[in-house]
Amino acid sequence: MRTRRPRSQQNASMTSIKATLRQELRDAGWHSRGYLPHFDGGEIAQTVTFRLADSLPQTVLERWKSELAADSSNTDAVLRRRIERYLDQGHGGRALGNARVATMVQKSLLHFDGERYRLSAWVVMPNHVHILLTPDAEWSLSRIMKDLKSFTSHEANRILRQTGQFWVEDYFDRYIRDLKHFANAISYIENNPVKAGLCEKASDWKFSSAWFRERS
Repeated sequence: MRTRRPRSQQNASMTSIKATLRQELRDAGWHSRGYLPHFDGGEIAQTVTFRLADSLPQTVLERWKSELAADSSNTDAVLRRRIERYLDQGHGGRALGNARVATMVQKSLLHFDGERYRLSAWVVMPNHVHILLTPDAEWSLSRIMKDLKSFTSHEANRILRQTGQFWVEDYFDRYIRDLKHFANAISYIENNPVKAGLCEKASDWKFSSAWFRERS
């Protein structure tokens, strides 16, 4: 069983990370232009992955958790990688493969860019979504995700003329450690359709920041 650090130590660690990131970004002359990646402001960027309710059978997920239970050192990281590899195979109903649904989700992501968060990269895959964002100081990631998933699930079900759970309740999030991690996160997100065999280059995928950036 892992021992959690006291909250005061966690807060001190995050403050240190934020300070380091700000200095690295200032030194690198990082800036924002259109939908070019931007990393400004006082909060720290985070990657988030959320998926459709039917994208991964619960029996498979529980089996993986059981297999990894003996290794408590990196269970979360290994589980996340397994899930992402599985998702890239395109299992489930692939509701986000519907262009109207994917467009709606993408527009929903862009709607609050610059208000609730600063969006640096995103991709809407057939059964999951990756985003890189920096929450505004007044908006927690949990609140952002709750509102986003609530609205998009309702709209998706309306478009598809169906009912029931659309998204899995949980999501994966990860703090960005430094500038290199930030750049790698953007590359991973935008190249996900290429890795999954959905297109030849990142900018071909219409539901992504790479597509927008190519045309800005």
